[in-house]
Amino acid sequence: MVLATGVRVVTQYEKGVVFRLGRVRAVREPGLRLLLPGVDKMRKVTMQVITMPVPAQEGITRDNVTVRVDAVVYFRVIDPMRAIIEVQDYLFAVAQVAQTSLRSIIGKSELDDLLSNREELNKGLELMIDNPAVGWGVHIDRVEIKDVALPDSMKRSMSRQAEAERERRARIISAEGELQASSMLTEAATRMSAAPAALQLRLLETVVQVAAEKNSTLVLPFPVELLRFLESGTTRNEKNEEEG
Repeated sequence: MVLATGVRVVTQYEKGVVFRLGRVRAVREPGLRLLLPGVDKMRKVTMQVITMPVPAQEGITRDNVTVRVDAVVYFRVIDPMRAIIEVQDYLFAVAQVAQTSLRSIIGKSELDDLLSNREELNKGLELMIDNPAVGWGVHIDRVEIKDVALPDSMKRSMSRQAEAERERRARIISAEGELQASSMLTEAATRMSAAPAALQLRLLETVVQVAAEKNSTLVLPFPVELLRFLESGTTRNEKNEEEG
């Protein structure tokens, strides 16, 4: 019965730190372990990766915008003896360091970085948390910024800014299209002026395109050259009559 009271089971994902009369005796591996009843005490430490959500922290960015940012920290214990001895509660300690580091990152960053450059911020935040955590026998595997909450006024301002930017791009694209079209039309007019037959062919092609629409009324432009020809013929006839 005395021996049975000293039997302990350490699961596969844990390690046991044994204290004998208040002093650290050893770190027990997973399996069935025997302790001296009344003399030894064991504290188990999980070696799994721990996922810890960081509550949303409110702060002012470097460009004076108030935001609320939350994150998540992934860490694990690499030295169970130091995790028990060096800090009273390593879970609480990591949580507090993560919150203060997140507020510090908010104050050092601009709003655009929080929205679009999270990879660099995650690395910086991971380094800030990992520096003190190493002394506690804890390793920070990964830190991710989850969400950035903006005030409603800032959301409306960003929406108007994005709309204005899209309108500006649309106007620039339209102006570039008109510029290219005018250049092509000028070149086409120059070539057609050198060959009047090309202008007549273009006129006939336009008539064919309009007639394909099955319109009941077709307006056909009268060539100016034909008017000039008729005018010149009429003038010659009048001179002949006067001479006769």
